[in-house]
Amino acid sequence: MVATPLPPSGGQIDLSHGDQRVVVVEVGGGLRSYSAGGRDVLDGYGPGEMCRSGRGQVLSPWPNRLQDGSYEFGGRRHQLPLTEPEHRNAIHGLVRWEAWTVTERDPHRVVLRHVVHPRPGYPFSLVLQMDYQLSDAGLLVRSTATNAGAEPCPYGSGAHPYLTLGTATVDPVVLRVPARTVLHTDDRGIPVGAEPVDGGDYDFRRPRPIGATVLDHAFTDLERDDDGLARVELSGPDGARVVLWADAGYGYLMVFSGDPLPDVNRRSLAVEPMTCPPNAFRSGQDLICLEPGRSFTSTWGIDPTGGRP
Repeated sequence: MVATPLPPSGGQIDLSHGDQRVVVVEVGGGLRSYSAGGRDVLDGYGPGEMCRSGRGQVLSPWPNRLQDGSYEFGGRRHQLPLTEPEHRNAIHGLVRWEAWTVTERDPHRVVLRHVVHPRPGYPFSLVLQMDYQLSDAGLLVRSTATNAGAEPCPYGSGAHPYLTLGTATVDPVVLRVPARTVLHTDDRGIPVGAEPVDGGDYDFRRPRPIGATVLDHAFTDLERDDDGLARVELSGPDGARVVLWADAGYGYLMVFSGDPLPDVNRRSLAVEPMTCPPNAFRSGQDLICLEPGRSFTSTWGIDPTGGRP
């Protein structure tokens, strides 16, 4: 008897609410797909495919890049594997390819858990929890990290959803990013400076078409609405809209048009909420220091209709 092949992304957890459908996966604990009203909200991947280009992945205990994979914390130097060897960086944390365990499950909600045990480069104990919920308001994603060790540990997190409005490219998509400051990076993706967006190529505070703008930038100094949320808005030529929101736990938004990736190449737009900027383990900028027994929770989500009834 031939065993049924295991999907590359492991177990598939289907969530539904009304006309919304989400698939959360065991491998990486991330989002494989999200649709609403029969329309794809995320540019995801198939059940028989391995995740590519970070699609829907959980980025923890750091998002984005870490120069040379090395950093100092608590008076000690640590060296992580170079998971982006072409640029000599460690990228997107330690859990993207790890198995997560389902601890709670309902038709519209799932909670997954993963324990990061001490290892070379990150000798700390961290319990991670991801809570995915569907409601009339869309998708809510709550991320919680708890220091289960006996000493403080460095922590940051992010997520990597690619939003789509069904257009062939993102060029005609009207984008609003509520950020006053953009970070500039070197050819390794490491920040080398920041400047106000005022009137420049990366000023999307007022909605405008993406056009030919190449986006691979972290934005900060986020303008928030009265409810404390920062909202990135995308609108398509046919009137379709989608909004990604992030709470105060996320002080940065990475916006990436995927130009160098053959499987993306401006087909969709990654909008990545991040608690800290790239290279935070080295720079210390907005890095979270979790004391033993303490937790940090941050929440983001997607409104698949952009607030329309």
